[in-house]
Amino acid sequence: MGSALDTFCGQSYGAKQYHMLGIHKQRAMLVLLLVSIPLACIWANAGHILVFLGQDPEISAEAGSYGQFMIPSIFAYALLQCHVRFLQTQNNVFPMMLSSGFTTLLHVLICWILVFKSGLGNKGAALANAISYWINVILLAIYVRVSPSCKKTWTGFSKDALHDIPKFLRLAIPSALMVCLEIWSFEMMVLLSGLLPNPKLETSVLSISLNLHSMVYMIPLGFSGATSIRVSNELGAGRPQAARLAVCIALSLVVTEGILVATIMILGRKFWGYRYSTEEMVVRYVAEMMILLSGSHFLDGIQSVLSGIARGCGWQKIGAFANLGAYYLIGIPVGVLLAFGYHAGGKGLWVGIIVALFVQALFLSIITLCTNWEKEANKASDRVYGPMIPVEASPIN
Repeated sequence: MGSALDTFCGQSYGAKQYHMLGIHKQRAMLVLLLVSIPLACIWANAGHILVFLGQDPEISAEAGSYGQFMIPSIFAYALLQCHVRFLQTQNNVFPMMLSSGFTTLLHVLICWILVFKSGLGNKGAALANAISYWINVILLAIYVRVSPSCKKTWTGFSKDALHDIPKFLRLAIPSALMVCLEIWSFEMMVLLSGLLPNPKLETSVLSISLNLHSMVYMIPLGFSGATSIRVSNELGAGRPQAARLAVCIALSLVVTEGILVATIMILGRKFWGYRYSTEEMVVRYVAEMMILLSGSHFLDGIQSVLSGIARGCGWQKIGAFANLGAYYLIGIPVGVLLAFGYHAGGKGLWVGIIVALFVQALFLSIITLCTNWEKEANKASDRVYGPMIPVEASPIN
């Protein structure tokens, strides 16, 4: 839901309506914190839900316990997303890099203490995540409050943030669907792996594969964020051709990155498994999966940039429908057919993901190629200058 700020804050910043960034951020903080409450309830009962869905009771109990200790991180992550996108849309990324770097260094120490020294194991890892998220949020909140670079965009808390919540939701809900429909499909592969023969091996390998995929995905995700911000800024500023140029550059960069990273993944396929396990069966299986992971990474990078374009333009609803069709009408059924019908196991499930990524990238590519950028700039102007909140918005602190 926070990715709606890519559109609202990005286009407002491009149009030089700086005070609106703080209003949009506050509105998002309120909505996301409220949404975090039912999510916390789901995580509190995750173990029972997994057993109800037919998962292995032992694995479900561990996952449920981990989820309960992760609950504090939900609220921190909600606030973190609002601060990150608020700063990103101003092209103010250096403070976030420093904050993330400092938090990561602390996280290593916190994780080591809570996992090994305290004897909490997985529960300690969950608590370490929560603590690190809160540290990151606090650092960014302090920066926004005291930094001169945010003086125009953050003017204090204002009750005007309570206005136009339905307008925010009309973009935030499709934004959430767009992101979640994709992420859930990857998680569903791990869930389905628990129904395969030898579920502990399949679940372990699929979890490792998802972890590796998520790790290398951070690179194209950076391109995606940059593309979203550049497109939204340029459209908000009324420069459609500059937005189009940003799209071309981003796609060229992500294709180059995809080829390089996929090559490294393939060449080092026997190396990755040992980072997670010493069991030869797991290591060999991960090495075989790396071929598929390299292909999914290349396609995921392209669709990531295309999704960034969609967020920058405010096409979240189109993106949600694209993801629904690509993953749930095509990708997952193909994966299930290969895994269970043709007994391809975890490899079959991941092939389904590759098919979904290809369909998703193809659909978004067609939409992007057919875009009238002048028309998108006009839409951005309507969004920014619609029901305007005056600059002298009433602060409450």
